[in-house]
This record gives sequence, structure tokens and C-alpha cells, in this order.
Amino acid sequence: MGKSSYSSPLGVGGVTIHSPGTVANLVCGFDILGLALNAPYDVMKVKLLDDSKVIIHNKDSFNLPTEPERNVAGVVLLSIIERMENKIGFEIEIEKHIKPGSGIGSSAASAAGAAVAANHLLGNIFSNDELVQFAMNGEKLASGVKHADNIAPCILGGVSLIRCIHPLDIVSISSPDLFVTVVHPQIEVRTSDARQILRQQILLKDAIRQWGNIAGLVTGFLKNDLELIGRSLEDVIIEPVRSILIPGFDEVKNKCKEAGALGGGISGSGPSVFMLSKDEATATTVESVMKEVYNKIGIDYNTYVTTINKKGVEVVAE
Repeated sequence: MGKSSYSSPLGVGGVTIHSPGTVANLVCGFDILGLALNAPYDVMKVKLLDDSKVIIHNKDSFNLPTEPERNVAGVVLLSIIERMENKIGFEIEIEKHIKPGSGIGSSAASAAGAAVAANHLLGNIFSNDELVQFAMNGEKLASGVKHADNIAPCILGGVSLIRCIHPLDIVSISSPDLFVTVVHPQIEVRTSDARQILRQQILLKDAIRQWGNIAGLVTGFLKNDLELIGRSLEDVIIEPVRSILIPGFDEVKNKCKEAGALGGGISGSGPSVFMLSKDEATATTVESVMKEVYNKIGIDYNTYVTTINKKGVEVVAE
């Protein structure tokens, strides 16, 4: 991969972006499906420097590292600097509203937001695929694995299918205007830990059932077939293992479906749980059910009732 050049004046102005939360896996599509949310989102401000360095300012209380090599956004910006012929750097302010370890794409928001903001300042010289490649460096730092099921929808918006990582092959999928309800129990499940407990071998009959669900879910999105979407939101491989890390998971899932949700499950590696609904009234009822369960258990939580973000990372000010 060759070097890229930038010919405009350096250090002039900056850019402010909103980088959305995401739901990865979509129950049956482990590491290959994801969608972007309209809420919550991180706010990031980035400006160019005329020196090959990255300066990070955290504007929140999460105490994330400010050393670029240890920060998700920082490693992404370092990888962009490495590609440039010019001597450039970046200064970045990060105000996170997506809690790290929440399961709704906190690391992806930082990584994707940094990539998109930097590219905007450089005159959009990189393609979306290149931005995904840059941003996956952040996911590798966060989880130990390069995966794009949060990164791709965060950058592109909507629903993304990651058909392949090597070589990168991402397909944007149209979808109905569904509502998404998310509950985030205030416990942390680290993606790296959640990966370690997964089985390394699965039964062929389980794989066949999972393939059917993935195909059914994608077809349901494309055909606006809500019943098919609901039937296909089933995971016989990952969820039975990971759900033990999330208190109240089975009760939340069952009661939300009884309340009218199409279906749902673990968001990413958890602990957040998401549910898809056909309208806002149902999504709000589902939120009430989620609150009842966690109030009874006695675990603090945050909830969101939102929709699918069709834009991805958005430039809001220059």
C-alpha cells in the first residue's frame, strides 16, 4: 500500500463529528452483521498539526489513556500518519457518551470517528474501505481482534454485512425503519473476555441452523418482512454461552418479545441487550419491561429508545 499526500495548508481550523453507537452481531451474525444507532453518540473534535504526533484530550470521566499507542482513536490516527508522505499530526478532543465496555460499540465509535474526521481534514483522500481498515486497528487494540461489524455501520450508517475481512468486502443492506430499544446494565463485559469463553468447535447441525438464521435475517431486511426478521433473530452458538455473563438476560428477552418486540439479544459482547420493534409505541413499552426487570434485580442501568442511523459518522461543524 503506497503513501498518500496532502497538499492543502496545514493547521487551519478543525472538524467536529458525531460518531454513533452500534449494535454488532445482530444475534445470529457473529462478527459479520451490525447496525448504527441514532443514540447514543460520541462527540469528537479533530484538527491537523504540522508535526508527526497525536495529542489526545479526554473530555469525559472514563479516564481512558491519552498515550496514542494505548488509545483506540490514537492508534487509528497513528496508522493514518504512517500512510502520509507529508509531515502531519492530529490533535483530538474526545467526549464519550458511549460507555467503554457497554457492548454498543464504544471503541468502534472512537476508532471510526477518528478515521472519518482525519480523512475529512485531509480532503477525503481515503475510500470508505480504507477508513474501515484504519479503524480496525483501534478494534484490535480494544479486543485483540480486527473485526468490522461495529466499524462498518459506524462509518457507513445503516446495516452492514461484513462478507469477508481478508480481502475486505462490506455490503450495505437496506432495512425497514425499525425502532431499537437498548438496555445497558451498569456492569462491564470486556470484549476480549467475552471472546475467550466461546466454544472453539460447534456441531454441524448448529452451524446449519445459524446459517439459515443469518440468511433469513438479511432477506427479512431486504424484503421488509418483519415476521421473517423476528423468526431469524435466533442464535444457537454464541448467545447460550455469553448470556450467562448478563444478569436477567433470559427474562428481559422473553418479556420483551411478549410485549411485542420482533426479537433481539446481546448487543456485541454485552452487557447491553437490544430489541427491534416495528413502531415507537412498542419500543417504548419494551423499554418499560427492561426497566422493570433491572429494577427488580437491583442493577443500575441506562436505556435508549432510538432508530437506525442511516448516515454513520457525521461532520457537524468545521
